[in-house]
Amino acid sequence: MVGIAWYRPEQWKLLREVSADVKDLEETHSEWMAEANKTLAILKQQGVAFVKVDIDVEELVKWCSEKGVKIDGAARSEFAVHKLQQPKPN
Repeated sequence: MVGIAWYRPEQWKLLREVSADVKDLEETHSEWMAEANKTLAILKQQGVAFVKVDIDVEELVKWCSEKGVKIDGAARSEFAVHKLQQPKPN
């Protein structure tokens, strides 16, 4: 199972503001969605099981601060895995 970080449209601007690798992020949430959906289609075509992991950017910022890491692609991916491994509330 692969966890795919899924960002909220209303938090896209904040994500770009706090990310060290802003140059690697799409300008708009709509542009990001188009790329993300292409990635999902490829994964599906390859038979890879995936789940969209809802990312709260403020929670991401706190988590990165606690770990002492900059917010970049690697940290965002690691945070998505972390979220995926958390027990689900009943």
